[in-house]
Amino acid sequence: MVHLRRWRKLGQRYAVEWNGHPVRDVDRAFRAVARSARLPWVTPHVMRHTAATWLMQLGTPKWEAAEYLGMTPKQLDETYGHHHPDHLRAARDAFDRAPKLRQRFDATKREQKPSNIKKIADHLG
Repeated sequence: MVHLRRWRKLGQRYAVEWNGHPVRDVDRAFRAVARSARLPWVTPHVMRHTAATWLMQLGTPKWEAAEYLGMTPKQLDETYGHHHPDHLRAARDAFDRAPKLRQRFDATKREQKPSNIKKIADHLG
């Protein structure tokens, strides 16, 4: 509301206008702006998709990004969840632990091998 009041004081008569006239067809207006920017392939859907991807890549909480984009957290997660840094975190963490587990496993295997002293004693004995 603050912006609308400020815009009214500055002479704007409509919430969404172009050259002083109300924008009645947002899709048509968007296409005209995209063409003038030499980006005719950009659509509101492309921009929403890009925003969702960027929000996920930046680690935005999924419920907050979903509300911003006007979709459910389930829809967001199913479509864009793989872009979130927490996606498959448990699997990545498991691989991060793998070298430590291998070292522990190798140490256990070494302990199970008979020592050289035992080998010599068995050979002499």
